[in-house]
Amino acid sequence: MTSRATPQVATTSDIEIEPVYRATERQPEPDPGQFPYTRGIYPTMYRGRRWTMRQYAGFSSAEESNERYRLLLARGQTGLSVAFDLPTQLGHDSDEEIARAEVGRVGVAISTLDDMRTLMNQIDQSQVTTSMTINAPAALLLLMYQIVAEEKGIDASTLGGTIQNDILKEYAARGTYIFPPRPSMRLVTDTFAYCRDALPRWNVISVSGYHIREAGSSAVQEIAFTLSNAIAYVEAALAAGLAVDDFAPRLSFFFNAQSNFFEEVSKFRAARRMWAKIMKERYGATDPKSLTMRFHTQTAGCSLTAQQPLNNVVRVAYQALSAVLGGTQSLHTNGFDEALGLPTENAATLALRTQQIISEETGAADTADPLAGSYFVEALTDELEQRAWQLMDEVEEHGGAVAAIEAGFVQQRIADSAYSWELDLMSGERVVVGVNKYQATEETGVPILRIDEDAVRQQIERVAAYRARQDRAAVDSALAAVERAANGTDNLLVVMKDALLAGATLGEICNRLRAVWGEYRPTA
Repeated sequence: MTSRATPQVATTSDIEIEPVYRATERQPEPDPGQFPYTRGIYPTMYRGRRWTMRQYAGFSSAEESNERYRLLLARGQTGLSVAFDLPTQLGHDSDEEIARAEVGRVGVAISTLDDMRTLMNQIDQSQVTTSMTINAPAALLLLMYQIVAEEKGIDASTLGGTIQNDILKEYAARGTYIFPPRPSMRLVTDTFAYCRDALPRWNVISVSGYHIREAGSSAVQEIAFTLSNAIAYVEAALAAGLAVDDFAPRLSFFFNAQSNFFEEVSKFRAARRMWAKIMKERYGATDPKSLTMRFHTQTAGCSLTAQQPLNNVVRVAYQALSAVLGGTQSLHTNGFDEALGLPTENAATLALRTQQIISEETGAADTADPLAGSYFVEALTDELEQRAWQLMDEVEEHGGAVAAIEAGFVQQRIADSAYSWELDLMSGERVVVGVNKYQATEETGVPILRIDEDAVRQQIERVAAYRARQDRAAVDSALAAVERAANGTDNLLVVMKDALLAGATLGEICNRLRAVWGEYRPTA
């Protein structure tokens, strides 16, 4: 009898999968809550506290987004996650000509303190943690959030949440940058310093592998480029005179959960272990909180399909489960209709219910690191770590993350990976159900959320009216102080907060920074 040849199978990082995995001589990992935290950053993980269910939302206007937040909180969401529109992300006010076509399209428009007041209306900022997906103007949105909380009588030192504030991945993978890399890094480290004193519970950055993966990277690249970027932020903070244990406990991360289930679980374990080693061995951090990688996960937007959109319900559930089994601290589950438009109320609720079912019904949260000891998971964790270290060495050979991005190295590696994936999809080597296999002859339509054009128009009018009410002399004086600080070394957040209180808009402050630093334009 002849044996059959076993076809080669590989993960998305081209790690070949063996037909069977067996015990090895490797030492078992220390318990959860112990260095290097492969098995989780807390001893009992979700037995002690569930992950934060943080559904990402924002659209049309501050009023409509506020309604969605309060709805999700009422239905059991445990944290807010704010999506901003493209003009806000690029530092433009809603009433600017360049912004008008994009106001409220992919997130909420926030140009003024009044906008932030409306966004947080009837929400007790002392009782929720808020994540804000904002990068180039992250400091300004954080300051607005702080000011609005203080107006409610809330002590800013009690505020909890996260700003993404990861500008490097914008140059490498996403594209919503404003300023060149090096002054942008100055804004990041100024934010670190400001929050150390004014907002000690705030996570000052969420180093994002999510968008790197959405751009087409492999799991190995997601780990390596994310950690390389994190190293660049640590180096910049140290160069700015901050002590590692003063800021490192407030660093956080943001990862993608894709559909290759066991690779994703292993990815989270490997990244956590690597970060602990980096902080202890390279930077000599001694505070255990400096060594523990706290991360948010979002299910993969790029995996959602417009064909047979109800299939996305299943994709999202398995992706979310991989994040939970991998030890995430907070989680967003995508709506099944997001390949067609922003999620409807029903789709957003179902996405939240997906997390609640995992939490309450599956038993996945009953013990820490339930897949530990799996021959397959342990082997994948080791292999992902080894390959990620090798790629990080290549980044170091280019002079670190900033220089590697400026040279186009990171972008090219991601592009190569994305191209390889598309070739595999076209050839049928990789299957996406409903797209290149098991196609349906008839599509079942689903409701699509439509942007309220009246709400968009009213937002533009409100910003113009806000500007008309400004005390011009006071605003100009405050903006001049921002410009002086940008030309000097004073902490920018202090003077930017003064400018916001004087009535300056997001766009006006960003324009003063543009006048000093210019705008980034890719060379290739």
